[in-house]
Amino acid sequence: MPNSRHDGNNSHDSRTRALVVGGGKIGTAIASLLAATPDYEVTVLDRSERALRWAEGLGVHPVQGDTSDTALLERLAGSNDMVLSAVPFPLTTSVAHAARKAGTHYFDLTEDRDSAQAVAAMAKDAPAVLMPQCGLAPGFVSVAAAALTRAFDELRSVCLRVGALPEFPTNALKYNLTWSTEGLINEYCNPCQAIVDGELAEVPPLADLEAFCLDGVAYEAFTTSGGLGTLGESLLGRVETLNYKTVRYPGHCEIMKLLLRELRLARRRDVLKEVLESAIPVTDQDVVVVFVSASGTRDGVLTQESFARKVYATDLGGRRLSAIQLTTAAGICAMADLVREEKLPTSGLLRQEECPLEEFLANRFGSLYLRGKEVSTR
Repeated sequence: MPNSRHDGNNSHDSRTRALVVGGGKIGTAIASLLAATPDYEVTVLDRSERALRWAEGLGVHPVQGDTSDTALLERLAGSNDMVLSAVPFPLTTSVAHAARKAGTHYFDLTEDRDSAQAVAAMAKDAPAVLMPQCGLAPGFVSVAAAALTRAFDELRSVCLRVGALPEFPTNALKYNLTWSTEGLINEYCNPCQAIVDGELAEVPPLADLEAFCLDGVAYEAFTTSGGLGTLGESLLGRVETLNYKTVRYPGHCEIMKLLLRELRLARRRDVLKEVLESAIPVTDQDVVVVFVSASGTRDGVLTQESFARKVYATDLGGRRLSAIQLTTAAGICAMADLVREEKLPTSGLLRQEECPLEEFLANRFGSLYLRGKEVSTR
């Protein structure tokens, strides 16, 4: 997808012009991955001059400006071939609207269901792709889950489990902040979508606690909002049970229930954000755990298939990326790159589960998941 849509001084340049909105931890990782290839000309928009300093020497064009400025977003979207949104979920629809108005491909990472549905509504008759929720979870986990479902004649259950965890937990929560605190709180407080007895349903967060071991490590998992993406709609009518749970070390869920319910901080999310960010350190020594299982009949036999992988923080191109940065940025970059190469549809709404797993992992960005550790589930 060259720059044929845009005229100007760089019309001879065959690179794809990519606008990354948001210069935080994930936005910088996205921009770094794209800019490290010869195929992208990358611009990053952020309101903070400090946040943009990293762009020096990386071949990334920094633009200091308000990421909620509609006119600025529309102008920048109109001079780029694709927009990759890495802003907090309340800004998602504004960025998507600017891309839709400009006829520019759009990708985001939002875990917020309302935002994702608003983007999906914009995609009707869109001349370019609008693809919400294409990071890790929602995102890659649905790619892996959809691949498993194709192995069955009839599906019974599909279970998705994902966690971004400290490699070396030291506090009572056994947790460190590794990404957006607002997004974390949103997941812990909002209703969760699932398929129960063949019907779409809403289930409460921090519920249905389970314990399991993977690769000799004990974990717990419980319902959280957003990680299912659009998979529920895609599998409705095909599966009896579908659910998504966040993975943590044992004991985390009960402490969060104390904070959110008994101390009623779910009603005071600003206070909860302040408490978490003042008490829980950030770390880039993390591990992302992905575990997906599906069961059903194949050739008349009830069978289960699973996919499990651990991805660790790594040094890439001279830059340290935490596991959550790597997996989230790799997810959105792979989807954008596959659209660029026309290996995925290039207009309208694109759901993450429409991407074949083999195409994702063969992509130069998606293959970063292969740097992790494949975990045997047999």
